[in-house]
Amino acid sequence: MESAVADDSEGGDPFPLTYGDFDATAPRWSRDGNRIAYVSNESGNTALWVLEFPGARRMRVEASQRRFQGVVGTLQLTVVDRAGHRLPARISLTTAEGRGYAPDDVWRHADEAFDRSERQFEYPYFHSSGTAAVTVPAGPVHVEVWRGPEYRVFRADASVPPGGLVTRRIMLERIDDQPARGWWSGDVHVHMNYGGAYRNTPPHLAFQARAEDLHVVENLIVNKEQRIPDMAYFRTDADPVSTPTFLLRHAQEFHTSVWGHMGLLGLTSHYLLPEYAGYPNTAAASLVLTNATVADLAHAQGALVGYVHPFDTKPDPADTTAPLYYELPVDVALGKVDYLEVMGYSDHLITSEIWYRLLNCGFRLPAAAGTDAFPNFASLRGPPGLVRVFVNSGARLNHAAWLAGLKAGRTFVTNAPLLEFSLAGHPIGDEIRLPVGSHRLTGRVRLRSTVAIDHLEIVGNGKVVATIPLRGDRMTATDSVSIPVSASGWYVLRAYSDRAEMPVLDLYPFASTSPIYVRVEGQPVRSAADAAFFVRWIDRIEAATRASTAWNTPAEQAQVLQLLARSRAVFTR
Repeated sequence: MESAVADDSEGGDPFPLTYGDFDATAPRWSRDGNRIAYVSNESGNTALWVLEFPGARRMRVEASQRRFQGVVGTLQLTVVDRAGHRLPARISLTTAEGRGYAPDDVWRHADEAFDRSERQFEYPYFHSSGTAAVTVPAGPVHVEVWRGPEYRVFRADASVPPGGLVTRRIMLERIDDQPARGWWSGDVHVHMNYGGAYRNTPPHLAFQARAEDLHVVENLIVNKEQRIPDMAYFRTDADPVSTPTFLLRHAQEFHTSVWGHMGLLGLTSHYLLPEYAGYPNTAAASLVLTNATVADLAHAQGALVGYVHPFDTKPDPADTTAPLYYELPVDVALGKVDYLEVMGYSDHLITSEIWYRLLNCGFRLPAAAGTDAFPNFASLRGPPGLVRVFVNSGARLNHAAWLAGLKAGRTFVTNAPLLEFSLAGHPIGDEIRLPVGSHRLTGRVRLRSTVAIDHLEIVGNGKVVATIPLRGDRMTATDSVSIPVSASGWYVLRAYSDRAEMPVLDLYPFASTSPIYVRVEGQPVRSAADAAFFVRWIDRIEAATRASTAWNTPAEQAQVLQLLARSRAVFTR
């Protein structure tokens, strides 16, 4: 944790003055040199403290009186479901210019990625247990309430009189009940604490997840430089805050600087160390600890291994202007990858293109989704569950069954659209076996969304094979389409929009199912062009490996070259 420190004016080492499992930041000395004011998050939220020195008597600075720039009033909100039960939710309150307001005692958050040509301020929000009392400027206030993709977004304006109290009871309409059909949503990539203004804990992270209507959180414990902030929370069973309908699991992200980041879900014995490889000027500077090795260690504990936040820009093996190390195709070829974050802190369509190429080479790679959320930040990309994976794992929430469903590909990923897809009566993740010849298979699709969608498509072997028309508000669709099939392949249903749509705090609304596979006369799925793409990719990794000097011994480099040769042989076959 960060500490308030006293610096030696002659250049000596910093001298810590605060200790504890929290952050003490922004220290300022008093003029007489006897006190230090600083910001602490030891209570979870931020607070101003003063430390007397010497002696270290501490005093919290409390605001006993507030003076407002203008006339204010109070807005009291209660969020309920149709039966009148109180619902946790994410709430955004803004005035006409876009400035945000929140209760005094909550963690305030905002989405940092906003277009100043569209709005003056970041999109603000806070999580609520179902009630909130907020001091706001007198006049109109815009209210927006979100509770994940299974509830309709609530939007309304309230007029708050000067010095008055306005009470609003908000009923959220449910557009779907996925758990009732055995589909449970989860975010496979959350970092409970990773820098940030606030100090998060399992109970508070569970509170944030409930407000997002999220059922599984995989807290990926990971290094922050050479610290591992949440290491003390690691355990191989469910965190005690878990309930029959919510699971918090403490998992791991392996954080190499060169080979790509991986999620390790369901470790059954211990946390893997070292936590990273390829960090210059450390004992882990060598590149020999490849992701393949780490995947083997995780699999030995029965864990699932996945690649996380893959691509913001299109990888091009033909571009030789910079070294290419990213190990994804190597490990997929060698059978070491159980899932891919098709949705993550990345561009979903660009990631999908690489995913399609791997599927075209015959690899069965399920879709997962991980926000890479930093829920103890005040301003960053978004909360847990911004992107999520729905897994069909049964009537009751069970982590082993949920991971098994993920590995089996009984999934769809989304940040808003909800998808249903079957092909010839077979569900997502299934395989259809056909005799040689020409066939026509009926695809049944359904879309429900909380925001407008521009495209709803069936993709087969990397190409759009059917487009489903969207009418009216473009939030719903139900259709059947006939798809010609004469060769082995795979099919997914995807939905997306052309631009961002609030309150989805992402590049654009997007959703995709995992594939339904078709095998004709037992023939595997193959694409010479896509295999050649990955051969060129591995050639680039090999060139970078040969050029690198980040090895302790020549044998380490030779070990990695052998790994690359094995994976290249898979693609060349």
